[in-house]
Amino acid sequence: MRKGVLEFCILSILSQGDHYPSEIIGKLKDSKLIVVEGTLYLLLTRLKNDGLLSYRWEESTSGPPRKYYRLTLLGEQFLKELGATWKELMNAVEKATKKPN
Repeated sequence: MRKGVLEFCILSILSQGDHYPSEIIGKLKDSKLIVVEGTLYLLLTRLKNDGLLSYRWEESTSGPPRKYYRLTLLGEQFLKELGATWKELMNAVEKATKKPN
């Protein structure tokens, strides 16, 4: 379940624009989702191999070039589907955990 939530969060972050992995980790950390680099890189590679992400290299003024990830059109569609599924799951959990009046 955690992996699916992380995928949803990563795709949501990338829907706001191109990001490199350190930025993604920072945004997840700000949201109290702690993810190690190895886990993030595995997910990014899988999402790229599934056609949901693409990347580009950009020169950096403070070190080696950075790999920036972005959503593909397929990734945008998949994110919409994940959003709908997430809402359904939240509603189901709310209903299941609601105390009777």
